Formats: sequence, structure tokens, C-alpha cells
Amino acid sequence: MVFKPESALILVGHGSTVNPDSSAPTLDHAEELIRRKVFGEVHCAFWKEEPSLRQVLHMLDKDDVYIVPNFISEGYFTRTVIPRELNLDGPLTSLNGRTLKYCDPVGNHDRMTELLSKRASEVSQGVPLKQSSLLIVGHGTNLNDNSAFAAKREVEKLRELDMFGEVFNVYMEEPPLVSEWADFTKFPNVIVVPFFIADGLHSYQDIPVLLGIEEDTGLAASQRDVFRKNPYRLRDRTLFYASAIGTEPSFVDVIIDQVAAFDSVAR
Repeated sequence: MVFKPESALILVGHGSTVNPDSSAPTLDHAEELIRRKVFGEVHCAFWKEEPSLRQVLHMLDKDDVYIVPNFISEGYFTRTVIPRELNLDGPLTSLNGRTLKYCDPVGNHDRMTELLSKRASEVSQGVPLKQSSLLIVGHGTNLNDNSAFAAKREVEKLRELDMFGEVFNVYMEEPPLVSEWADFTKFPNVIVVPFFIADGLHSYQDIPVLLGIEEDTGLAASQRDVFRKNPYRLRDRTLFYASAIGTEPSFVDVIIDQVAAFDSVAR
């Protein structure tokens, strides 16, 4: 069990200047960590919102500081932006009398597979999973996007569990495309789980439009009920659409585990 009353935790999220729901999971997880009193202090920091990464170190009282990126995978933000903005020079940094401990992002944790299968089972309302196709949706890009690799990794693990009839990694912007879901799924039930941290523009607007369950709309996730209309009936299938995996409350335990994992490695 992790109990660090003499340490601070910084939970880093991306944030957004246009979507207020982007930071919601990070703020929710931080609030739960404060409630549990696992750390002496807990702060959030964002790339696109306040408090910014450059501000957050000035908000701390503790000198022993853990930094956990609330990101789905390793990538540009975890490898370049966060270290640059926080003046990190590796996993362990001494800075102005503080010890900064840079942990792995939450999406790297082994429990992601368990959480994805849990979310899929809950949203599908008890339909036979062996008669269901599970789609894990990532962004996909022609740039270097490690989230696509992370989605592929999780799909391989989900297939090994042998819980679902079939499991695919699909993407918004590269094949296999989520918009073509009906062409390659074969089971009567289709369960779709966005592999994103927050219910932002992708999960509440873009993906539903690509699936065919919604028309284009600009409403915020908190104003939408796309996740509460399950099941959908289209293309002769019954489709269940989950909210982003990063909204799962168990992410709080993953955050704590990433701190414990940092401490378990000799540095």
C-alpha cells in the first residue's frame, strides 16, 4: 500500500482551450486521491489549461515530488513536453532543493487490459461477449503516434483473454478505420471503447459520427447523452458505445501503482 504523507503528487493532463471536459478525468482522479489522503498534497497541471506545467512547481510545499502523466501512451508529450516544461533531466531530477520523480504514464500500466474488458462488459449490458465484436478505438495518424501502438498492444492482450468473439484495434485516421466497422465485424453485437483519457471532441463527437450513431454536433460531452442511448441498432447490428477509458474511476489505483512502480526500481 502506498502512503506518502511527506510527498507531493503532480498529475499531468493535456487539457484543452476549447473543450472543458478534456481535463475532467484528471481533476476527478486528483480529487479522489486527495480524499484518500495517499499523498501530503496533490496538484494537477496541464499543457493547455491552468495551472500550467511551468506554474505547478511554485504551488508545492513538499520537496519530495512524484509526477504521473495522465496520458494513454508514451509519446511527444511524455518524452519531450513534460520534461522540458518541468526541467526534468531523467526519471530522477534534483531541482532547487526538490527531488522530482518522473513516473510512467498511466496508459502503460498492465491493468489497462483489465479496465478495457471491464468497461466493455459494463456498457454491453450483459449480452453474450462471445457473440460480440470489441473495437478499441485510437486516433491514428500519419505522424509518429505511439497511441496507435498502445491500442495494438491492448488488443493483443484482450485476444489472449478469449472473452470476446473478436477484438480489433481501429482508428479515426488510419486503417483499419472505425468508420468501416461493419465491413470487418461478424458478430451481432459490437462494443466500442475509445482508448482516450477524456471524453473530448473525439469520443463525444468524431467517433459517434464515424460510427453512424450521431450527426455532427458541437455540444460539450456534459451536454450530450450519446453514452446513455445504448444500445444502438444499425447495419443489422446492436452497437454499444462506451465513454473514454480514462474516465474509469479505477484509474486512481493505476496512478498510485505507477508511483509504487517508480519506487520499486533502483535508480
